Amino acid sequence: MLQRTRPTEHYARGFIAALAAVAALVLAANAGPKAVGPDAGSGTTAPARVEAAER
Repeated sequence: MLQRTRPTEHYARGFIAALAAVAALVLAANAGPKAVGPDAGSGTTAPARVEAAER
């Protein structure tokens, strides 16, 4: 038969699981592709150079 866990153990396991989930989310967010190029740090989505329109 399973023994009852104390409330302290129960909450400690939940707290540790929450910390592990947050750590996994932070690592996943930082694992994305790295921006490479001359304007990598600009933070815009516009193209680096726009060609002149036809005259």
